[in-house]
Amino acid sequence: MPSTRPRTSIVLLVLVLAGALVASGLAGPVIAAGAAAGPGGTTAATADRVEPAPRLEPTTATTAAVATQDDRPANPTTEDTVGYVEGYWYDDELPVDDQSDAVIDDDDLEPVVYRAMARVERIRNLTFEEEVAVDVVSRETYRQTNDERFENYTTAERLEQNVGYEALFTVGRDTTAVNATRTVYGGAVKGYYDPETDEIVIVSENPEEPELDELTLGHELVHALQDQRFDLSDLNGTTQDADLATSGLVEGDAKWVEREYESRCGIQWDCLEPRDGGQGQFDVNWGIYFAIYQPYSDGPDYVDYLRQQGEGWSAVNAAYDEPPTTTTAVIHSGSEREPAAVSVPDRSSDGWRQLTVDGEVANDTVGEAGMVAMFAADAMNHDQPSVLDATDLDIVGGGRGFNYDHTVTDGWAGDELVIYTTDEIDNESDPAEAAGQAGYVWRTEWQSAEDTGEFLEGYRELLENHGAEPVTARENTFVIDDGGYAGAYYVERDGTTATIVRAPSVAALSNVEAGAAPEAAPGVGVTAAIGAIAVSLFGVGTWLAVGRDR
Repeated sequence: MPSTRPRTSIVLLVLVLAGALVASGLAGPVIAAGAAAGPGGTTAATADRVEPAPRLEPTTATTAAVATQDDRPANPTTEDTVGYVEGYWYDDELPVDDQSDAVIDDDDLEPVVYRAMARVERIRNLTFEEEVAVDVVSRETYRQTNDERFENYTTAERLEQNVGYEALFTVGRDTTAVNATRTVYGGAVKGYYDPETDEIVIVSENPEEPELDELTLGHELVHALQDQRFDLSDLNGTTQDADLATSGLVEGDAKWVEREYESRCGIQWDCLEPRDGGQGQFDVNWGIYFAIYQPYSDGPDYVDYLRQQGEGWSAVNAAYDEPPTTTTAVIHSGSEREPAAVSVPDRSSDGWRQLTVDGEVANDTVGEAGMVAMFAADAMNHDQPSVLDATDLDIVGGGRGFNYDHTVTDGWAGDELVIYTTDEIDNESDPAEAAGQAGYVWRTEWQSAEDTGEFLEGYRELLENHGAEPVTARENTFVIDDGGYAGAYYVERDGTTATIVRAPSVAALSNVEAGAAPEAAPGVGVTAAIGAIAVSLFGVGTWLAVGRDR
């Protein structure tokens, strides 16, 4: 399955929260959403910045370090003095502080950057090893650069992305995963740090006089500091879940610092803030967005957990040697769950086979965060029912993050999703048509039988929300006749294991996965057969939800 980050360039981004929240009367957080890896694409939008975060008091272990910072040496150096960079202290006053806007001339940009670097050092208690290049560009200029990052996908990679998103009911066949991703990045990004060039770019909504958002700058400077100290290029996960988990540490660290930075602006420090609030304009795919946002929602609490359990920032620094490997570890800080090993051996036939990309089977681990995003993908669509709604996600609460801890997903132990194709599909020129003809097997493992049942009940509701009807002649088989997710679905439960198989037709299900969609026992009435399906999948008491004649 694809990464949410373009493969041609790994960057750490700041995204704005979607304006749909504001239009709906719902308050949401301003997002520093980075390039966490997910099933291929992202979304976000605009909102006013919420009230400053509560001041996070330093732990006992960091108090001594702060006191040392206040005892300023007579001859400070950039390399050795926390809170001092290239002649500027973190609390120095600059001429730009008296401006009514955040338009910065080239001559004034360097002092602002140095002071911001010193401020990040002051909070993070680490010094930069070298300077960081910063540029401020217009939205139009950024879009031109952004489009180039999405041009080098192969046909197999595009199929992988499209089917991966379809499996999570987030991108249907009315668009492609690449286009969904490109649209979001082009409209939502407020700034980014590129480890390949060691450069920060701040994106301004004012094309005539680009403005600098100091909080965005501060967030991205944390990424530059991380790269200098911990080498971010070594922190890429091999699956969607692992990549998002790593981002829980990386983005959680940056977001923690950003919130503390924000709490000091206007009180201890003068800070630059754009007149337009840094609002972007773009389309929103909420399923992708909720997956991408998880590291920024749960990451700061995860970082705070590390700080409280260890010796302040030293515990966070040590975590870069062994970052979290599952989003479950970030969502449930301190749970220390070991993920279960899940495999999907190839049991296909009649010309079907597992898709390969660059010589490797196209498989991925969705993880707990990805599953929450799947069940919440329709939460902001008033015309479509959703398994998890805005209240479940705590959007209505208007806090600084969303709720990713839900009974339908919190028993996750492991999963693997594998995409299946044929020669005919490989030669299909229309990406949407190819995705519709492809198949997949998604095997999930759960902590308990109860957890398995809760997930399957949620998945049944998801199918029903998208028009699925049970196939009475087959066991545990459903069909969506039309729309972006049309196809046949087979669901099998074996103890704490749940397997989902999708193919373009009921007949093809057993060709994708041997034994899928077996014929129902003869002589069983329609309603009784449907009821038996529901009981076997979801437990007694749920069959009425799907027990209807076709």
